Amino acid sequence: MTAMRAPSQVTSAPSAAPRTVAPRIGARAACEALVREGVSVMFGYPGGAVLPIYDVLREYPLRHILVRHEQGAAHAADGYSRATGGVGVALATSGPGAINLVTGLATAMMDSVPMVAITGNVPRAMLGKDAFQETDIVGIALPVTKYAAVVMDTDEIPLAIAEAFEIARSGRPGPVLLDFPKDVLQAETSAPHPEPHELRLPGLLRPRRGDVPEAEVLAGMIAASERPLILTGHGVQIARADGLLVSVAERAQIPVVHTLLGVGTIDETHPLSAGYAGMHGWMHANKAIQQCDLLIGVGCRFEDRITGKTSTFAPNASIVHVDVDRSEIGKNVRTDLGIVADAGDLLAALLRRLPASEPRTEWMAQLAAWRAVGETRSWHGSGAWRTGRLSADYVVARIGEATDHEAILVSDVGQNQMWAARYFGFRHPYRHLSSGGLGTMGYSLPAAMGAALGEPQREVWAVTGDGGFQMTMQELATLVQDQVTVRIAVLNNRKLGMIRQWQEIVYDSNYHSADLIGPDLVRLCEAYGIPAWRATRPDEVDAVIARARATPGPCLIDFQLDEAQNIFPMMLPGKGLSDMMEGTE
Repeated sequence: MTAMRAPSQVTSAPSAAPRTVAPRIGARAACEALVREGVSVMFGYPGGAVLPIYDVLREYPLRHILVRHEQGAAHAADGYSRATGGVGVALATSGPGAINLVTGLATAMMDSVPMVAITGNVPRAMLGKDAFQETDIVGIALPVTKYAAVVMDTDEIPLAIAEAFEIARSGRPGPVLLDFPKDVLQAETSAPHPEPHELRLPGLLRPRRGDVPEAEVLAGMIAASERPLILTGHGVQIARADGLLVSVAERAQIPVVHTLLGVGTIDETHPLSAGYAGMHGWMHANKAIQQCDLLIGVGCRFEDRITGKTSTFAPNASIVHVDVDRSEIGKNVRTDLGIVADAGDLLAALLRRLPASEPRTEWMAQLAAWRAVGETRSWHGSGAWRTGRLSADYVVARIGEATDHEAILVSDVGQNQMWAARYFGFRHPYRHLSSGGLGTMGYSLPAAMGAALGEPQREVWAVTGDGGFQMTMQELATLVQDQVTVRIAVLNNRKLGMIRQWQEIVYDSNYHSADLIGPDLVRLCEAYGIPAWRATRPDEVDAVIARARATPGPCLIDFQLDEAQNIFPMMLPGKGLSDMMEGTE
């Protein structure tokens, strides 16, 4: 097996009596390994190079979901992983099939989502000869995966798959790709499946530190602070440390703002929840960052959509950065205290050291005053925006109310993503899924399918724009074939909405290529045998949501929005959080 591994990182397994099992072909060894890793659902599309696996798939308790495009397989595996906390699996053939996974791999890589992609390739004797559908998928995937390797020996299949899963979910999670030449899958092996101590992964495991001594320093900084603030990101939910974060906030009486992927870490109705921060975040949340004297970033990357112009970011604050990935500390913003640790380890260590705090009355009153001002703005919760025309914020808020804020909501990218994050009203973690770092249009529908298959007891809504929906709408057929219950809300403004907004505000209303002609979505769903409805006025919204919720299997609502509705506030390019554009409607 060739891999992204430095020679110094490779260690031999402890010597022991050799173990063997009955001979079986590599494809069966691969399926056995997947079952041993707890895989029950996988998403894929067959092709010649990977047919040896499909030939034996029915022999194993592995449910295969036949997507209509390999990108859909990758996004579905991603959604499955985010919803369940497990490792999603995507399967594709060589050449174009493998390459079609790449956007989904990059999406998972940017958002630290554990995923394993398995691809077939041409037989070993044909590698490097430009055989039909031959592609160096490992070379292509290396920049957008945590690890990628081609398995050249059938005897290495059990170990390669076991290591792939451990790499995907350890440390900072991420996607892994394993490429199998076809003859490797067809040859026989008696190699056993490895025991945990036989994995060759020093340095890759999540740093479980137990106690984190730096928590003592942080506790002292909190005690000396008058206006502390926690910025929580995706890393807290990855570590399953949301409960610890809320306990720390309550013990020290620290308000909490969150990133896009930190949505749901704290119940948005909690008195200490200060809301979504960043480029399209709440004004009061951004003001809190700019005015706090201590900013504690936990499991976030301090990326540009949060910080804006970094030289003006949190100018009055000492900045603490807690992350499991050492390379993130100090990468984007100045850091006064960097702590390399699992978020759960740090928060537990901090909780042990924090005395109970009195309410920070003045600080909380200031936050409440800023929030009150923001809630008077015309763009906030407009409901019947522009005299009875349907508005996106109203639609999202009504879905939240109808589902008692318990549903898994999978948003796409663009204006719909911002409206979903701000108006659904999240109460729980692991209920908001979206492509944060890469911003992948087309993510919502297949990812919602993966989430629904991973958490079938939960209601799942895909909230998407008409642009993103048309990028992966072929997966409607997959939803029908496997009767996956996903309710699809298309926020349809017949535009590339975020592009149109930027062209209006930044590019002097030069609306080039923002208009988007699409199909009649109700008739499209009719062709697929999917129930669908259309809403054009606010007074129609509750009724169509109720009909969708009462429908088993997939269904769709085409919400016809005003074409000119913008999402405000907005941070313009080159500006900082203190220069948010509020806009008027």
